[in-house]
Amino acid sequence: MSAEIIDGKAFAAALRARVAEAVAGLKAAHGVTPGLAVVLVGDDPASAIYVRSKGAQTREAGMHSEEHRLPAEATEAAVLAIVDRLNRDPRVHGILVQLPLPPQVDSARVLDAVVPHKDVDGFHVENVGRLVLGQKAMIPCTPRGCLMLLRDRLGDLAGLEAVVVGRSNIVGKPMAQLLLRENCTVTIAHSRTRDLPAVCRRADILVAAVGRPEMIDGDWIKPGATVIDVGINRITDEDDRTRLVGDVDFTAAAEVAGAITPVPGGVGPMTIACLLANTLTACCRIHGLAEPEGLTD
Repeated sequence: MSAEIIDGKAFAAALRARVAEAVAGLKAAHGVTPGLAVVLVGDDPASAIYVRSKGAQTREAGMHSEEHRLPAEATEAAVLAIVDRLNRDPRVHGILVQLPLPPQVDSARVLDAVVPHKDVDGFHVENVGRLVLGQKAMIPCTPRGCLMLLRDRLGDLAGLEAVVVGRSNIVGKPMAQLLLRENCTVTIAHSRTRDLPAVCRRADILVAAVGRPEMIDGDWIKPGATVIDVGINRITDEDDRTRLVGDVDFTAAAEVAGAITPVPGGVGPMTIACLLANTLTACCRIHGLAEPEGLTD
């Protein structure tokens, strides 16, 4: 293995510590406590574990944390009612609606019901539009975490060729916009891209976010490239044991790449850390306070 392993777990821990320090300073100087509310509909085990983790890390950072749980059969009106109440709650500065929502609930309608200044997921159409236009916005947590790791590894990204494999609204599209903002030359590739391996081989920066286990092979990687693997896929091996893998064949890619994120321990921990940073940013903006240096974009 020749690639440097990008330790997202360690980076995220340091980021959470910086957020906690800024939260303590905010309380001491202004008597303000950032608050994050999470809305969970249904009893999906993975979502429940994720929400508990978010709550624990929010409290560890010294923030106010709320969880609002609804049964899987909850109506769209019931979900919208909770969002409306949280929009008006002065203790809450960030609102996160855990996805996926059950089929009877229109996800787009619920996400757009969150007021933009409390939309710490960055999914509201206003925040999406601001990001595209290069204006101040709430930035989606996973792409923001990827960008932080890239900046830490590479420094100035200007002029580098970046390929984002995946065009989701959650990761692929906002990731491409962030890389454009860094003055990269950006290609968004997807399932209908012709000769996808050749496109990937052009990349100085390759971001994989397709949700297909180990789809990207080592010979798709440009020698020395930086590879950010966003995928989290659970597979069963020959011994009937389950394990987590990314969208990149890690073993093969690590022989070629200059640096690569592992799965787990790469991008995943950055998502919650950036959620906390976004909540802190939202709190400062709502109260008209200076945003902590290095924790906002």
